[in-house]
Amino acid sequence: MPPPAPKPNPQPLYTQVADAVAKLIGDGTLRPGERTPSLRAVCNQHGVSMSTAVQAFVELESRGLVEPRHKSGFFVKQPAPQMRAELPKPPRVPMAGSLGNLHASLFDAVASENVIALGGAVPGADILPTVKLNRMLAEKARHAGARGVAYDLPPGSEVLRRQISKRMARGGAIVAPAEIITTCGATEALMLCLRAVTRPGDVVAVESPTYFGILHVLEALSLRALEIPADPEHGMRLDVLQRVLQKQRVNACIALPAFSNPLGASMPDEAKQRLVAMLKEREIPLIEDDVFGALPFGPKRSRSCKAFDDAGLVLFCSSFSKTLAPGYRVGWVAPGRYYHAVRMAKLTHTLATATLPELAIAGFLAEGGYDHWLRSVRVIYKDNVTQMRRAILAEFPPGTTVTDPKGGFLLWVTMPPKVDALELYDRALAKGISIAPGHMFSPGQRHTNCIRISCGERWSPRIAGAIGTLGMLAKRLAV
Repeated sequence: MPPPAPKPNPQPLYTQVADAVAKLIGDGTLRPGERTPSLRAVCNQHGVSMSTAVQAFVELESRGLVEPRHKSGFFVKQPAPQMRAELPKPPRVPMAGSLGNLHASLFDAVASENVIALGGAVPGADILPTVKLNRMLAEKARHAGARGVAYDLPPGSEVLRRQISKRMARGGAIVAPAEIITTCGATEALMLCLRAVTRPGDVVAVESPTYFGILHVLEALSLRALEIPADPEHGMRLDVLQRVLQKQRVNACIALPAFSNPLGASMPDEAKQRLVAMLKEREIPLIEDDVFGALPFGPKRSRSCKAFDDAGLVLFCSSFSKTLAPGYRVGWVAPGRYYHAVRMAKLTHTLATATLPELAIAGFLAEGGYDHWLRSVRVIYKDNVTQMRRAILAEFPPGTTVTDPKGGFLLWVTMPPKVDALELYDRALAKGISIAPGHMFSPGQRHTNCIRISCGERWSPRIAGAIGTLGMLAKRLAV
């Protein structure tokens, strides 16, 4: 039997057209002050007569959604101040569901102009060299010609890879440009590496707490996270990892040796060498996440794990998101013996990295301004961390502890046991402040009275006020 015919819409045709345009306005596709589609365009889109289109806009005008302008058409009406809708607030998402839900909720808050974003590990826009980068991007666009709009297939921009090779040498890793693949940020680099060295169901050793983005990737790839406790000062506990490796099979390990996320821990060089040797003995690949490695508060960066790799088992991942431009989404991976597997994974994942951002960053590095920029931004981040840490210890309930990182711009705050970080997250968001609850940094939800605070924005009275509010809310939860 043929399917039943759809029931006719009981509303008049002009009302249906008006509702369609109203939805565009309600969804924000058409913003206040913008011109609406013309009457002729509405006729063509909806297959209606001109008289029906006119009736639809009369209806929209009666609803207070549009206003006519002489010889210019209809425009979306500016709402009255008291009717201005607030941006939706990210809901509390139970951790029993997908980790990615809370991950997305956090970044919804970061993107909101109405929220003081202390939750995302994102540099403040006023700190970044935006003007110089934009000029560089425009210059590269003018001179790139057809190359600027072509796919930059993996391994990616050669000029950028040469610059990256020089930067990696400063951390002791001698990696040729031909051994590097550019990526769409460090998160893609991590995913490509995991796809290259694991299969669904494999066990991956991770620090605890660790960056929730890593846990999200593991979840997406159906991998099992094995939590290894991390020391707030020195990172992953290698004594615990050693005992674990003696008892069970581990297919890969992910470490953040330089100013880890969220602890800000810095693994000593001798411990990095020991970690590489320990995993080499068992032929276990090490994925090294080094996104904060270029941001020590001291005069120079420490050596990377990749510097101690003589077997090609270390897959080094990093990006320029924490130092230059998060939105450019330019990262890289030096995958060692897994080069071909990572390259194929890149081809099937995003195919290529955006060409013009690669060229702009390569130009910024080649001109010699990057080192000067890093020296200045390290001072800013160090000051931010110092001010934020002092304020948290003064404003939060007694018994609160705060990490003391030597680089990066993240703080890990451990509050009294009664303080539920998710409850604090909810209450803070209601006050227009976003934080990252500790639940996000462990698949076993081991850090329920902890939060991560980003110091990526310049210290200001606005930030100080937010810390005061967080402290007040935490004190109420602590009793």
